[in-house]
Amino acid sequence: MVLLLRTLWKGFTLRFRPPLEPLGTSVLSFRVWPNDLDVNVHMNNGRFLSVMDLGRFDLTFRTRLGRAMLRNRWMPLVGGVSIRYRRSLDPFERYELHTRLLGWDAKWVYLEQRFTKKGGDLAAEGVVRALFRGKAGNVPVAEVLSQMGHEGPQPDLPESVRRWAEG
Repeated sequence: MVLLLRTLWKGFTLRFRPPLEPLGTSVLSFRVWPNDLDVNVHMNNGRFLSVMDLGRFDLTFRTRLGRAMLRNRWMPLVGGVSIRYRRSLDPFERYELHTRLLGWDAKWVYLEQRFTKKGGDLAAEGVVRALFRGKAGNVPVAEVLSQMGHEGPQPDLPESVRRWAEG
Protein backbone atom coordinates (compact mmCIF):
# COMPACT_ATOMS: atom_id res chain seq x y z
CA MET A 1 0.00 0.00 0.00
CA VAL A 2 2.78 2.44 0.83
CA LEU A 3 4.34 1.90 -2.60
CA LEU A 4 0.99 2.73 -4.16
CA LEU A 5 0.91 5.96 -2.15
CA ARG A 6 4.54 6.70 -3.07
CA THR A 7 3.74 6.06 -6.75
CA LEU A 8 0.72 8.35 -6.67
CA TRP A 9 2.70 11.05 -4.85
CA LYS A 10 5.63 10.86 -7.28
CA GLY A 11 3.18 10.92 -10.20
CA PHE A 12 1.42 13.97 -8.79
CA THR A 13 4.68 15.85 -8.19
CA LEU A 14 5.99 15.17 -11.73
CA ARG A 15 4.31 18.34 -12.99
CA PHE A 16 6.46 20.40 -10.61
CA ARG A 17 9.76 18.77 -11.59
CA PRO A 18 11.80 20.09 -14.52
CA PRO A 19 12.18 17.97 -17.66
CA LEU A 20 15.36 15.96 -18.07
CA GLU A 21 17.65 15.52 -21.01
CA PRO A 22 17.75 11.90 -22.26
CA LEU A 23 21.09 11.30 -20.53
CA GLY A 24 20.16 13.31 -17.44
CA THR A 25 19.84 11.89 -13.94
CA SER A 26 16.59 11.60 -12.02
CA VAL A 27 17.05 12.14 -8.28
CA LEU A 28 14.23 11.16 -5.92
CA SER A 29 14.25 11.55 -2.13
CA PHE A 30 12.73 8.97 0.18
CA ARG A 31 12.63 7.87 3.79
CA VAL A 32 12.70 4.30 5.13
CA TRP A 33 9.29 3.57 6.68
CA PRO A 34 8.51 0.73 9.10
CA ASN A 35 6.81 -1.36 6.38
CA ASP A 36 10.05 -1.19 4.33
CA LEU A 37 11.90 -3.14 7.04
CA ASP A 38 12.82 -6.79 7.27
CA VAL A 39 13.52 -8.92 10.35
CA ASN A 40 17.00 -7.35 10.60
CA VAL A 41 15.33 -3.94 11.04
CA HIS A 42 16.79 -2.38 7.91
CA MET A 43 15.29 -1.83 4.47
CA ASN A 44 14.31 -5.13 2.89
CA ASN A 45 16.35 -6.13 -0.18
CA GLY A 46 13.14 -6.60 -2.18
CA ARG A 47 12.00 -3.09 -1.30
CA PHE A 48 15.07 -1.69 -3.05
CA LEU A 49 13.84 -3.27 -6.28
CA SER A 50 10.32 -1.87 -5.80
CA VAL A 51 11.63 1.64 -5.16
CA MET A 52 13.80 1.34 -8.29
CA ASP A 53 10.53 1.14 -10.28
CA LEU A 54 9.72 4.66 -9.07
CA GLY A 55 13.07 5.96 -10.30
CA ARG A 56 12.49 4.50 -13.76
CA PHE A 57 8.96 5.94 -13.74
CA ASP A 58 10.32 9.41 -12.96
CA LEU A 59 13.07 9.19 -15.58
CA THR A 60 10.63 7.94 -18.23
CA PHE A 61 8.14 10.75 -17.78
CA ARG A 62 10.66 13.55 -17.30
CA THR A 63 12.47 12.67 -20.55
CA ARG A 64 9.26 12.84 -22.64
CA LEU A 65 9.32 9.10 -23.19
CA GLY A 66 6.31 8.62 -20.90
CA ARG A 67 3.94 10.45 -23.22
CA ALA A 68 5.07 8.36 -26.18
CA MET A 69 4.69 5.24 -24.06
CA LEU A 70 1.08 6.14 -23.20
CA ARG A 71 0.23 7.34 -26.71
CA ASN A 72 1.59 4.19 -28.37
CA ARG A 73 0.52 1.83 -25.57
CA TRP A 74 4.05 0.59 -25.03
CA MET A 75 4.63 -1.59 -21.99
CA PRO A 76 7.95 -1.16 -20.17
CA LEU A 77 9.52 -4.56 -19.42
CA VAL A 78 12.51 -5.36 -17.25
CA GLY A 79 14.68 -8.14 -18.63
CA GLY A 80 17.20 -8.30 -15.82
CA VAL A 81 18.52 -6.59 -12.73
CA SER A 82 21.91 -6.80 -11.08
CA ILE A 83 22.16 -5.13 -7.69
CA ARG A 84 24.88 -4.87 -5.06
CA TYR A 85 24.09 -3.87 -1.52
CA ARG A 86 26.79 -1.84 0.25
CA ARG A 87 25.27 -0.37 3.42
CA SER A 88 22.01 -0.77 5.30
CA LEU A 89 19.26 1.80 5.22
CA ASP A 90 17.88 2.08 8.74
CA PRO A 91 14.38 2.98 10.00
CA PHE A 92 13.35 6.54 9.16
CA GLU A 93 16.66 7.21 7.41
CA ARG A 94 16.52 9.54 4.42
CA TYR A 95 18.04 8.44 1.14
CA GLU A 96 18.11 9.38 -2.53
CA LEU A 97 17.67 7.26 -5.62
CA HIS A 98 19.67 8.38 -8.65
CA THR A 99 18.53 6.91 -11.99
CA ARG A 100 20.17 7.46 -15.36
CA LEU A 101 20.42 5.89 -18.79
CA LEU A 102 23.81 4.21 -19.12
CA GLY A 103 23.55 3.13 -22.74
CA TRP A 104 21.96 0.60 -25.03
CA ASP A 105 22.47 -2.17 -27.52
CA ALA A 106 20.35 -3.44 -30.40
CA LYS A 107 17.53 -4.64 -28.12
CA TRP A 108 17.94 -3.28 -24.58
CA VAL A 109 18.46 -0.03 -22.74
CA TYR A 110 20.61 -0.16 -19.60
CA LEU A 111 19.94 2.03 -16.60
CA GLU A 112 22.02 2.67 -13.52
CA GLN A 113 20.22 3.16 -10.21
CA ARG A 114 22.12 4.20 -7.08
CA PHE A 115 20.82 4.54 -3.53
CA THR A 116 22.76 7.11 -1.54
CA LYS A 117 22.53 7.96 2.13
CA LYS A 118 22.75 11.47 3.49
CA GLY A 119 26.34 12.56 3.01
CA GLY A 120 26.66 10.63 -0.25
CA ASP A 121 27.52 7.17 1.10
CA LEU A 122 26.48 4.47 -1.34
CA ALA A 123 23.89 2.07 0.08
CA ALA A 124 23.19 0.04 -3.08
CA GLU A 125 23.72 0.22 -6.82
CA GLY A 126 21.90 -1.60 -9.55
CA VAL A 127 21.87 -1.98 -13.30
CA VAL A 128 18.59 -2.68 -15.08
CA ARG A 129 18.11 -4.04 -18.58
CA ALA A 130 14.77 -2.95 -20.04
CA LEU A 131 12.81 -2.57 -23.25
CA PHE A 132 9.40 -1.44 -24.42
CA ARG A 133 6.91 -3.72 -26.10
CA GLY A 134 4.16 -2.44 -28.38
CA LYS A 135 1.40 -4.09 -30.39
CA ALA A 136 3.87 -5.23 -33.05
CA GLY A 137 6.46 -6.54 -30.58
CA ASN A 138 9.58 -4.98 -29.10
CA VAL A 139 9.96 -1.30 -29.87
CA PRO A 140 13.30 -0.62 -31.62
CA VAL A 141 15.77 1.17 -29.36
CA ALA A 142 16.21 3.84 -32.05
CA GLU A 143 12.49 4.69 -31.77
CA VAL A 144 12.69 4.86 -27.97
CA LEU A 145 15.69 7.21 -28.18
CA SER A 146 13.95 9.35 -30.78
CA GLN A 147 10.91 9.74 -28.53
CA MET A 148 13.22 10.76 -25.68
CA GLY A 149 14.74 13.42 -27.92
CA HIS A 150 18.22 11.87 -27.96
CA GLU A 151 20.20 12.86 -31.04
CA GLY A 152 23.76 12.54 -29.77
CA PRO A 153 26.22 9.69 -29.86
CA GLN A 154 25.80 6.48 -27.95
CA PRO A 155 27.66 6.48 -24.65
CA ASP A 156 30.06 3.59 -24.07
CA LEU A 157 28.62 0.98 -21.76
CA PRO A 158 30.92 0.19 -18.85
CA GLU A 159 32.85 -3.06 -19.33
CA SER A 160 31.09 -4.68 -16.35
CA VAL A 161 27.68 -3.98 -17.94
CA ARG A 162 28.80 -5.34 -21.32
CA ARG A 163 30.00 -8.57 -19.65
CA TRP A 164 26.73 -8.84 -17.72
CA ALA A 165 24.72 -8.27 -20.91
CA GLU A 166 26.61 -11.00 -22.73
CA GLY A 167 26.17 -13.54 -19.90
